[in-house]
Amino acid sequence: MAARNKARKRAFQILFEADQRGASVETVLADWVRHSRTDDRQPPVGEYTMELVEGYAAHAARIDELIASYAVGWTLDRMPVVDRNILRLGTYELVWVDETPDAVVIDEAVQLAKEFSTDESPSFVNGLLGRFKELKPSLRRD
Repeated sequence: MAARNKARKRAFQILFEADQRGASVETVLADWVRHSRTDDRQPPVGEYTMELVEGYAAHAARIDELIASYAVGWTLDRMPVVDRNILRLGTYELVWVDETPDAVVIDEAVQLAKEFSTDESPSFVNGLLGRFKELKPSLRRD
């Protein structure tokens, strides 16, 4: 499953870059694909990375609505950019990707938070995604 781990990390990086640039995730994904085809130093963008980014993009408004509604004490704009994008990716995969076990999605998101964010972020990510896991059947509406 190391390939999926790398795919999630790249998808997170694309979401993060899009957020920082104020660009759409589709634009940043296209940039990454183009760079990987023209620069040998850039790793290819895998199929699962593309699925995650495109899946998030298809449900972005609902995902942001869920995060804003359930992140107690945090507005989406005030949330650290890293955490916001880890949660976006984790929420998409948890709620809309049935093939991946919920525990794996949450653990991978927590690992991203440990690697890229603050000391408090892993528990925040774990708590919010754990809540989404409990509510999963009622969250899918678009």
